[in-house]
Amino acid sequence: MARNPLFTCLTLAVISLASSARARLDVVATTADLAALARAVGGAHVEILTLARPTEDPHFVDPRPSYLVRLSRADVLVHGGAGLESAWLTPLLQQARNARILPAARGNVACCEGVTLLEVPERLDRSQGDVHPAGNPHFLTDPENARIVVHHLADVFAELDPAHAADYRANEKAFVTALDQRLPQWQARLRPFAGARLAAYHNAWPYFARRFNLRIDLFLEPKPGIPPSAAHLAAVIAEMKAQGVRVILLDPYQNRRPAETVARATGARIVPVAQYPGGIPGTEGGYLELMDHLVRAIAEALESAPARANPSVSSP
Repeated sequence: MARNPLFTCLTLAVISLASSARARLDVVATTADLAALARAVGGAHVEILTLARPTEDPHFVDPRPSYLVRLSRADVLVHGGAGLESAWLTPLLQQARNARILPAARGNVACCEGVTLLEVPERLDRSQGDVHPAGNPHFLTDPENARIVVHHLADVFAELDPAHAADYRANEKAFVTALDQRLPQWQARLRPFAGARLAAYHNAWPYFARRFNLRIDLFLEPKPGIPPSAAHLAAVIAEMKAQGVRVILLDPYQNRRPAETVARATGARIVPVAQYPGGIPGTEGGYLELMDHLVRAIAEALESAPARANPSVSSP
């Protein structure tokens, strides 16, 4: 029987599309900030699944059966590497049994590699709360650390997919160029508030504070992962009144009631923030858009705060 030329063309097209789909790196990222950076580097050559929703506490993720399926076939696992996701990610990895993404495999990307982690504990015990042995895992709130992560991702993607190595390097360069353009603007926006003290629900902002010369060291949690008590909130309120702290940072998955209690008592402003793109409206575009939003929201809150936002600076 003569073969139909149209059928032959369609068959070849389907095979070509299937081959193209298979050629893309299958990437699983634990959180939306890491997924955004992987997407910026990988572009059209990667297919990305994000495990934790941007409005979800990444310490506590309820694994779905679909996560195990994707992990079992993934080429790359992108995770923080500083213990943020360990409680739920480690069991998933064990069940997936995918040698390509097990620890020490090239496809297992611990993004804290090369990052100087802050607040590494000298000792560990339960009395300290939910403290991470490797240090504070919220390192991507400092955009300089994003530079380190995208370079690491470009190295891995280029090695695993050498056919598109030039594209990965070009994407890395484009991201870094955009970061270099924005960072001075972010620093200039927050420079007038150097030394200002802010409160936060959870200790997730030391890297942001260090980069932009702020103090974010007063927390509604008495210890990491421990819900606020009435006695602790009373102490926070007293400290905020004494120090003139008028801004409270609150992530979308954190309990708003304690923040409202403190805000009423102190006249402070609650500022919705997120560490992950898509965590709050207007940040869906990616990592740089998230940082744009954070800098703008915090600067506007400090602008509207009373003059005593930096009580450590004495009046002339």
